[in-house]
Amino acid sequence: MSLRLLFVLGCLLPAARGDEPLRVAAAANLTPVMPELVAAFAAEASEVPVAVIYGASGSLVAQIRHGAPYDVFLSADLDYPRALIAAGDADPSRFITFASGKLAFWSADPVDVDLAAQLIASRRVAIANPATAPYGRAAEQTLAHLGLREELRSRMVIGENISQAAQFVDSGNADAGFVALSVLLTGNRATRGRHWVIDESWHESLAQGAVITRRGLAHPAATRFLAFLSSDAARKVFARHGYGVPTSP
Repeated sequence: MSLRLLFVLGCLLPAARGDEPLRVAAAANLTPVMPELVAAFAAEASEVPVAVIYGASGSLVAQIRHGAPYDVFLSADLDYPRALIAAGDADPSRFITFASGKLAFWSADPVDVDLAAQLIASRRVAIANPATAPYGRAAEQTLAHLGLREELRSRMVIGENISQAAQFVDSGNADAGFVALSVLLTGNRATRGRHWVIDESWHESLAQGAVITRRGLAHPAATRFLAFLSSDAARKVFARHGYGVPTSP
């Protein structure tokens, strides 16, 4: 093989990046989960440093489409990973469903009333941005199911992602909000006020997908991390944080 051909092939093939951190873009609902998940992965692959970046799923997709250096993408739904695949920015053969999220409504007011009454009584209701956050979209669908979307529209406080929606309730900028159950279970939130886990039939599925990006194909640890997400160790972590998990094959 000529040196010229070797040079051309070297330009076309992605360079191996095993000495770089594995960069994981994760939906904001996974903020409480990822430190424990990364620690469990490190028990199996201590030589692989992992850097996690959080954000709304749609915002992370936009960043990846514009060249952000992420190797693996963990979304709050299945549509955003599929959009990356359709655009050629992720590998269709490296796409999995790793968990199913759960939506909750959390009120700082502990009064014993039903969900609809609590929503109507709330002065400001925090939700994640429905345009970029699947949990925000699910919150809007829940309000529509209850016939309250238009009534509460003027009282909505929109967070960039589901973690910020919870922070609005924490800070008092909203007296109630739709949050991920995983975020609600963090710290002492679940013991403050009152919360309801939303019936999953009221909104579209929050099945969550992970995919290796086009950039991640050059990182030898990306496939290993994706496989880890389907392991028993990872599923135990997700279950502890309030997620539904696929059954073992």
